[in-house]
Amino acid sequence: MSEAPVFNIEKIYAKDLSLEIPHAPQIFLEREAPEIEVQLHTQAASIDEGLYEVVLTVTVTAKVAEKTLFLVEAGQAGIFQLRNVPQEDIDPILSVACPNILFPYARETVSDLVVRAGFPPVLLSPVNFEAMYQQRQVAQQQMPGSTEVPIQ
Repeated sequence: MSEAPVFNIEKIYAKDLSLEIPHAPQIFLEREAPEIEVQLHTQAASIDEGLYEVVLTVTVTAKVAEKTLFLVEAGQAGIFQLRNVPQEDIDPILSVACPNILFPYARETVSDLVVRAGFPPVLLSPVNFEAMYQQRQVAQQQMPGSTEVPIQ
C-alpha cells in the first residue's frame, strides 16, 4: 500500500530585496508616466530529502525616457515539503504550483517597497506559471543536446 502524497508549505520568506533609485532626488521632479518592465524568474533546488526551496525573483524597472526611476528586485522564497509524489510530478509542482503560491507575496513586497521609496504603487498583473512552464518545456525539447526528458 503506497502512502498518500504530501505537499506542505514549510516557510515563506523574502530571500533577497534590492531597491535602487539612481537619479534621486532629481528623478522625483519628473512628471512623465514611467514605462514599467517586469521580469520573472523561478528557481528550485532540493535542500533535503523531500524538502525543496523555490525562489520567485521579480525584477521591476521603471524608466522615463532613458533614465531609470527605480529598479526593484525581490526574491520571494518558500520551503516546500513534497513526499510520496511521483518523480514526473515534482518538476511541474515546483515550476507551477509553488510560484503560484509565492506570487501574491512577491506582488505585495514589490508594491510595498515601491511605495516606501516614494513612488506610486506598482501592481503586478497575474501570471500564468503553467504557460511559462510549458513554453520552457517546448524550448528545452527544441535544443539539441538537452538532458531534459520531455514530460508527456
